[in-house]
Amino acid sequence: MKIAITASGPDLNSQVDPRFGRCPYFLIVEPETLQFEAVENPNLSAMSGAGIQSAQLVANKGVKILLTGNCGPNAFQTMQAAGVEVIVGVSGPVKEAIEKYKQGELQSTSSPNVSSHFGISPGAGPTPGMGDGRGMGMGRGMGMGGGMGRGIISKEQEMEMLKEQIQVLKEQLEAISKRMEELSKK
Repeated sequence: MKIAITASGPDLNSQVDPRFGRCPYFLIVEPETLQFEAVENPNLSAMSGAGIQSAQLVANKGVKILLTGNCGPNAFQTMQAAGVEVIVGVSGPVKEAIEKYKQGELQSTSSPNVSSHFGISPGAGPTPGMGDGRGMGMGRGMGMGGGMGRGIISKEQEMEMLKEQIQVLKEQLEAISKRMEELSKK
């Protein structure tokens, strides 16, 4: 049985990315053998429909379980229609998330955990700051702004999420720097 995990990088040591539709990678993993395929997310910078398109991509890979940080209503509905079980609130290294799943520590959800267009300012397109419109939860959700997360998570949980986001950003910066070096040598 294949599972998909949203990831900040292309290997099992990467962090689970908290975004579903706009994560940099989907790791399609066979949990028993840990054999995996890293799939770059072509919807990373989509102006709209990233969740639905990403859900279709994952479903077309024959995935039965999705592990992610957050999943909006459109993506969630698409995943349900495809028969894919969704598990949200997942964080930390991908390899650890797989182990938690195998040990039965992660439970599926019956509804999305963020609003539609999570991480995007209403009417303004991609949010400024923190990157190219992927939002990183600023302003809506995840307890960092005036959105859905307020009052739902503790201060300690928010601190842990922020630490994980720092790690994701560090990994992304390293990948960008590495690619720039490669391009400068050509």
